[in-house]
Amino acid sequence: MIAIIDYGAGNLKNVQHALSLLNIECKVTGQPADLQSADGIILPGVGAFGEAMNRLNETGFTDEIKSQASKGKPLLGICLGMQLLFEKSYEHGEHEGIGLIEGEIVRFELDLKVPHMGWNQLKVSKPYKDAIINQNVQDGDYVYFVHSFFAQPKNEEDILHATDYGKPFTSAVKRNHIMGMQYHPEKSARVGMQMLKNFGEMVR
Repeated sequence: MIAIIDYGAGNLKNVQHALSLLNIECKVTGQPADLQSADGIILPGVGAFGEAMNRLNETGFTDEIKSQASKGKPLLGICLGMQLLFEKSYEHGEHEGIGLIEGEIVRFELDLKVPHMGWNQLKVSKPYKDAIINQNVQDGDYVYFVHSFFAQPKNEEDILHATDYGKPFTSAVKRNHIMGMQYHPEKSARVGMQMLKNFGEMVR
């Protein structure tokens, strides 16, 4: 069973619906203790980094996420949920994140339109070409984005996917069993559903 964390800042129903279509057992929960019995965890998120971290801290989810991650439980952050996995964000000030992946979250400084919104392509990092999470996912596949900030991982080996928007940026990360996707897999048609299916395979 995959636990989808409800902390008041997530695109929960779409994620739950996508997993249900894939026949992947899941449960939306606002109780940190439920993560203990889950086989995998999804941390969704829409909105501002600082406010989201306040909610995770106040509800006790931050400590429980760290605890379960330390035990090797598969964890997937989506959109803001991916950003929260990092050490720090500079969205509306400076905010400390969960800190499971080294690096920080910064704003696009481009002549292009911000937020970066709509369909864009993935480039799969070579070390992860054959990883389970990338099964049936290829360079050039399109996924759906809505974001003004992006991740700058400290370690290049944590980059799972990259995408070009004025310049290359990290669009997905992976550190062992901890993963994040800046794009919305639940809104990304075939490719997104494949990614969620692959995460389900990792959980099983």
